[in-house]
Formats: sequence, structure tokens, C-alpha cells
Amino acid sequence: MDLPIGPQVPRRGNICSRAFGRFLLWSLGWRLRGAVPDLPKMVLIGAPHTTNMDGVLALATLTALGLDASTMIKDSAFKGPLGILLRWMGAVPVNRKSAKGVVEQSQDAFATREKFLLLVAPEGTRHAAPAWKRGFYRIAEAAQVAVLPAACNYQSKVLHLGPPLYCSGDFDADFATLMAFYRDHSAPRYPQRLSKPLCEAKGQAWSGSED
Repeated sequence: MDLPIGPQVPRRGNICSRAFGRFLLWSLGWRLRGAVPDLPKMVLIGAPHTTNMDGVLALATLTALGLDASTMIKDSAFKGPLGILLRWMGAVPVNRKSAKGVVEQSQDAFATREKFLLLVAPEGTRHAAPAWKRGFYRIAEAAQVAVLPAACNYQSKVLHLGPPLYCSGDFDADFATLMAFYRDHSAPRYPQRLSKPLCEAKGQAWSGSED
């Protein structure tokens, strides 16, 4: 289940925490496939997102691989003891009152760190999203870092890490590349909640609404 991890990749934890993550994945019947590119900075995206179980798998995978991944969360959530926990988990506060938006603040986070792995859920919801949010792409493009796609397949119980995508500036072409990867390597737990772009990639009807 171990995937080779290069020296440039952001790491956290130890042999015990990684063993726990591997045990958790094994107990759930899941396997890991693919590779983690030896890069110090990346935007890690995960899909499809149709159940809270996706978060459990993501946490188990990050722990098993010993990856130090961060998320951007609104700064109001960092008040009190919760803030200590969020920072320990790698969360980065977003200042909603700042003149800079989330993309710009994420870019700053990349610029001020030697190593930074940002975790983004581009569907933004578990319920048949009509589109993917483009923030992950804009962040990667602005910070000049690669997008690392991760796909969960509930049929084969394999979580697959795909090849890194370097933004070309042509979103439609790059998005088509990502959709080809997810078409071949993903299967949702609840097909009726699959996002519209993934339904189109897989050639199946979308059950959501544009409203």
C-alpha cells in the first residue's frame, strides 16, 4: 500500500501514524494506486464527492502517506480552542475582510512557504453539483504549481493518484484532461449525487438541477 514519497514532498507524522493510516485503509478494504510526484508545492484535488465517507478516506490516505496537506478555511473558525486544532491539522485562515480574495491569499500562502500542499474539493458539495468551482485551477495557475488529482472508486475500492497537471492557461483543455482521468479511475458511492461534469465525462444522465 505504500507509495514512494520523494524528499521534496511536504511530510508530517511518523512511522506510527503512517501505520495507523495504512491499517485504517486496510480495515475499510481500500488500496492506493498511482504516485506522489516529488514536488514541494501542489494543489491536491479530490473527486467524486458524494458522501461524508470521502473525508474519512482522504484523512486516512493523507495519514498513511504522511502528507502534510492544508486547507483554506474562513478566519472566524479559528477563534478559541478550535483554532488551535485547525492550525495543528494544517488549516490556513482566509481573511474575508481582506481586499485580496481566496485565490490571492492562497497564492500568498504558496509564496511564503518552502513546501505547501493545498487540499481542495472542487465540486464543493456532496449533492450533484452542476459545475466544478474553478478556484483550484486559478490558485494553481497563479502560484505556478501543479494540480495533483485524486480519484476514489467505490466499486474497486481503489484511491488513485493521477499524474500532475500543469496549467497551460487553456482551462477547457486542461479540464478535459482531468475529466479523462476521473472518467477512467472514479466511481461514486452514490451515483445519483455525481456532479454534472463527471456525468458528462462518463456518458451518463445527470440527476441534479441548474437552479
